[in-house]
Amino acid sequence: MSNPYILVLYYSRHGHVKMLAEQIALGIESAGLEARLRTVPAVSTVCEATAQDIPAEGDLYCTEEDLAHCSGLLLGSPTRFGNMAAPLKYFLDGTAGLWMNGSLVDKPAGVFTSTSSLHGGQESTLLSMMLPLLHQGMLYAGIPYAEPALSKTTTGGTPYGASHVEAESLSEDEIKICRAQGKRIAQLSTRLSHQGEIS
Repeated sequence: MSNPYILVLYYSRHGHVKMLAEQIALGIESAGLEARLRTVPAVSTVCEATAQDIPAEGDLYCTEEDLAHCSGLLLGSPTRFGNMAAPLKYFLDGTAGLWMNGSLVDKPAGVFTSTSSLHGGQESTLLSMMLPLLHQGMLYAGIPYAEPALSKTTTGGTPYGASHVEAESLSEDEIKICRAQGKRIAQLSTRLSHQGEIS
């Protein structure tokens, strides 16, 4: 069996969610686990259009195996009318086999998002992304207010998950919140796996 890893699965149209994903990955790695960054292809409105199996640049597309064998999951999407983007939802809609097998049951999970405005639907998007994770039996973990940046941020960052208000770069508070979230999911994964070994 391969080494344990936390899957950071995201869709990013303009690169903002990808910036969050990269900072979350640093938080995971600070806790001693591998962060596996994966994305999903865009969904075309033209039925005949298909994406290549391997993207021309950036992170690889996620496979069902990536998802099935992760030790924890962080799921990221831009906001689309207060909801997750269609490409990510399309991918998740195809994971019924994992649901039937219970592959994700009792694994820790979290979500993150980016919007173009401060009140652009961050919290409703994060809540919408939690729903399939709960149906998969995952253990949802947000960001506690023990993280000081959460109380003082004037840009992105919520107790539901890391977030970003669209700008050229992430704010210092957004970076701290991302790293705290990644670290927390990694630490929870390690604790849960140790408990499983004991019992």
